[in-house]
Amino acid sequence: MPRRRRDARIDAFRGLALAMIFINHMPGNPYEKYTIGNWGFSDAAEGFFIMSGIAAGVAYARGLEVTQRVRAGLWPGVAPIWRRAWTLYLVHLFLTVCVIAIFGVAAAAFGKPDLLQMHNLGAVFERPGDVLFAIPLLGHQIGYVNILPVYCVLLLFTPAAILIGLRRPMLLLGLALALWFAAGWWRVSFSNFPEGGVWFFNPLSWQLIFVIGLLIGLRLRRGERLVPRSQWLFGLASAFLVFVVAWKHMPEVTAFMNHQMWRLAEAGAPFHVVSHEKSYLALPRLLHSLALVYVLSCLPIVVRFSESRAAAPLRLMGQHGLVVFATGTLISLGFQTLIHGFGQTPWLGWILPPAGLAMLLATAWVAQWRRQQEGGLLPSRMPPLSPFARRERVGFAEAGAPDR
Repeated sequence: MPRRRRDARIDAFRGLALAMIFINHMPGNPYEKYTIGNWGFSDAAEGFFIMSGIAAGVAYARGLEVTQRVRAGLWPGVAPIWRRAWTLYLVHLFLTVCVIAIFGVAAAAFGKPDLLQMHNLGAVFERPGDVLFAIPLLGHQIGYVNILPVYCVLLLFTPAAILIGLRRPMLLLGLALALWFAAGWWRVSFSNFPEGGVWFFNPLSWQLIFVIGLLIGLRLRRGERLVPRSQWLFGLASAFLVFVVAWKHMPEVTAFMNHQMWRLAEAGAPFHVVSHEKSYLALPRLLHSLALVYVLSCLPIVVRFSESRAAAPLRLMGQHGLVVFATGTLISLGFQTLIHGFGQTPWLGWILPPAGLAMLLATAWVAQWRRQQEGGLLPSRMPPLSPFARRERVGFAEAGAPDR
């Protein structure tokens, strides 16, 4: 199979989502009003999930196609996906430990013990013997460090999803929709322990947008679209996006629509259909994110921008998604302690986000430099790759998949 050109949109929009997530992880800064969450029901999290699904569909499908399974068996196609899940799990534990240390040190340095109560940290410091064992079991998660466990769970089931999606894509979509609806209807989620409650990102709900991205990626491998271009559908999706802006920012529209949603709830409509609940990926959030993806996918200017020099920093960050996300999490939470410690000094809100984004770009640049150095040393310093390893490396280069 000839090597496909890397789709710049995957990297550019994943980089943009990472930048927005970083900004939103420092609440109260003046740049928040420019992120997507201020203009619609969904935010960068939905975008990141769907882009990750697209990348997974493009990157991992080749090893699970019929010809590859006949030639090498099933395991070579499953192994890299589950290795990725294990990597994300280890990164999650690393981030959790670092965040506990950051807030512990900041509380002592600033003399502000209330820092130890933020983001679900209180139980860690008050009853460590009861809580620390739950962290590696994903039963106790720290606020702002709770998205990677969902990816770990989703990647465990990604091989099965790809196998179904390659043969019966509409069956896979139907199963994902049914699971999303059932999780919201019966309020089923993964439980936290020993503190109680449920995961902030419910994997049973968020799998739907990941699966939709996965199906997009499977079609993208063949140079096709999951949903064909249509003038009326483009107009409908665009009108919905404009209407959502009015719903959020025009008081009269807000009051009217919220009342209608309340009436539907009183009539017995499921809560995840008539609310904006993030944990269960409520329908308004889902529809907004899908409409946004469809509109952007139909605009030629989006392709040109994604391939332009102006988007190069975003592409660079998107190509190294995991290291940029992990670094951004630590920097943003560290900056949170500075803002809290210095008492909401206004100038910090203006200076810290751009400084942090510059650090993320530098991190991505170093990661790219290291990748190029390792690539240059590969022929002389490493033994030849096995046929499967060569296929796997090429697959990731084609996909624009998360860095490994």
